[in-house]
Amino acid sequence: MKVFEVIQPGFLTTVQDRGRYGYQQYGVPVSGAMDCYALTVANLLAGNDEGEACLEISLLGPRLLVMNDTMIAITGADLSPTLHGRPLCMWQGVEARCGDIISFGQPARGCRSYLAVAGGIDVPQVMGSRSTYVRSGIGGLEGRPLHSGDCIYAGDTRARALSARLSQEYIPEYSAENTLRVILGPQHDRFTEKGIKTFLSCEYTVTVQADRMGCRLEGPLIEHKAGADIVSDGIPPGAVQVPADGLPIIMLADRQTTGGYTKIATVITVDLPRLAQAQPGDRIRFVAIDGSEGRRLLSEYWNTIARIQQLIPSDGG
Repeated sequence: MKVFEVIQPGFLTTVQDRGRYGYQQYGVPVSGAMDCYALTVANLLAGNDEGEACLEISLLGPRLLVMNDTMIAITGADLSPTLHGRPLCMWQGVEARCGDIISFGQPARGCRSYLAVAGGIDVPQVMGSRSTYVRSGIGGLEGRPLHSGDCIYAGDTRARALSARLSQEYIPEYSAENTLRVILGPQHDRFTEKGIKTFLSCEYTVTVQADRMGCRLEGPLIEHKAGADIVSDGIPPGAVQVPADGLPIIMLADRQTTGGYTKIATVITVDLPRLAQAQPGDRIRFVAIDGSEGRRLLSEYWNTIARIQQLIPSDGG
């Protein structure tokens, strides 16, 4: 079913799901949503399975003409969405009618919104995912961001009689100041004691060189013991690379699969959504935790998703 016609595409609007797994050994990045929590909740509010494809909208949103009646939900950053000229409630299932216009205004807080539509965005799967990887031109809509005149289709829908609204306790607050929890390594032994202390005690600023591939930070230099280069190895999501200039780069959804710079630490999975919502100029601090605490927090995250699934009506029955 055709659900949207793109009047204006926005700054960077792409189709994303949870990502493309199982192909990193061939050099294919995972890609997928930068903020997986926001994507998951948007899908649940629209009546979808949690991993369906959505529109990921960065900073300046698109203008969309609704082509058929449908249920939508917008989560993540508050980019001042409207539905036919009226403020559109976020973190809630909303009925959109044929002829309505969905548009966005000035970013209020956060960086990326997620627009889910009942049935999920219907584009061909590439290596098991609908996610767009723009650098290689694969996935999504012809491997690229949306253009004016594009038509967006949705898959099969389930009946929804209620417009579910997410409880306030599950709605994150996005701040200009963020503390990210990290697990040191895998090459923290390649840094001096002073370098590690600098990393964990100083404040860094998100630069304009922050995109889906990585987030480059500005601040005090991190000192290596004997150079930044290593034999290339795998790069997990959230890996904090420190090249020769001593400034950290946090690797994100479209990161390369391997790299030859020392990695001082890795941001834990549950804190990556906050980083995904950071704008240039926002401030970052790091705090080290151990692996057991990281696993506990990840388990808590999935328990939260399970509670949200129980709270949101799954159909109109």
